[in-house]
Amino acid sequence: MTKYTGVVARGDSVLIDFTYNGERCRETLRTKPTKTALRDISRKREAILHSIAMGSFDYADHFPNSPKAIKYSKRSGDLISIESALKKWLKGKETRCQFSTIKDYNSIIYHHLIPEFGDISLSELESDDVNDWINILGISNKRINNVLSPLRQTLFDAFIDGHIDRNPMDRVKALPLEQQEPNPFNQYERGAVLSQLLGQEKNLILFAFWSGLRSSELIGLRWKDIDFDNNRLYVRKAMVRRREKSTKTTSGLRTVELNEQSTLALKSQLDFTKGQLRIFHDPKYNLPWADDQVIRKRVWKPAIKAAQIEYRSPYKTRHTFASMMLSQGKNPMWVAQQMGHKDWGMIRKVYGRWIPPD
Repeated sequence: MTKYTGVVARGDSVLIDFTYNGERCRETLRTKPTKTALRDISRKREAILHSIAMGSFDYADHFPNSPKAIKYSKRSGDLISIESALKKWLKGKETRCQFSTIKDYNSIIYHHLIPEFGDISLSELESDDVNDWINILGISNKRINNVLSPLRQTLFDAFIDGHIDRNPMDRVKALPLEQQEPNPFNQYERGAVLSQLLGQEKNLILFAFWSGLRSSELIGLRWKDIDFDNNRLYVRKAMVRRREKSTKTTSGLRTVELNEQSTLALKSQLDFTKGQLRIFHDPKYNLPWADDQVIRKRVWKPAIKAAQIEYRSPYKTRHTFASMMLSQGKNPMWVAQQMGHKDWGMIRKVYGRWIPPD
């Protein structure tokens, strides 16, 4: 202790002790405890107590590097970098989001947001900074919206927590998305693609055309999910980036009716993987498919090229299923349920021209 109240000499530093907002605060000042230093620090403490009494004390003015500065400062946004705020937000998501989602967030934060905005503070970020940046990104509107999502959520949290008094992302509008016209495969094209495939690969693509499942759901499908007696299957799991997860949405947990073609594909596949957990295997290794990108590169693209038809992504097998079912007069609500949509609004919007008039 020293003769100065609330000032304690400790080796080559001095501890200053005071109470703020009902909490005892002890801050260490890296200075040798000489008589002059102790006197000056005592005066500093008196000034702090006076400003606390007057209601004008700002923690960051006196102790900008203290953790309590962020907690108590009236301008804590000046002290928190965009990088640290993004990392804190990401850590909070790790226990609540799927592995694949966290991996996407990591890529966005560390490859886009931190390199561009990481060094500036929350208070410094302006909406013009973000708008100018996205104008030169050179990626699709959908991708830009995805890239901005972690930044939006981080700044929203900072505003709610009182670190900033305005949210600059409120003036950064989501970019409009162009609705692409579905381009399903017609009967000739389906036959041309399937004619280039054999065995397990042919079963997989035939089933994709006639089930409407997403690629991740196809490779996550298990034999125990199939009910041949009642001509149905149960979509419960998906495989994304080599990890099993639940389906994309709650509505994705669904029962799908088997038709003649999808049943044919499954019964043919029994010759290859009966007794295994997963239905569809990579014939190159006799193991379940690692991910859907392997299918696209090694099975889908070569088959499309050999068939000499216009390239479309494997996702277009879902478009094909929807257009076929609607053209056959199936109820749009039924089609929506089969595909895992929560209502038939998407079906009406995207596939409206395949819905027969009443």
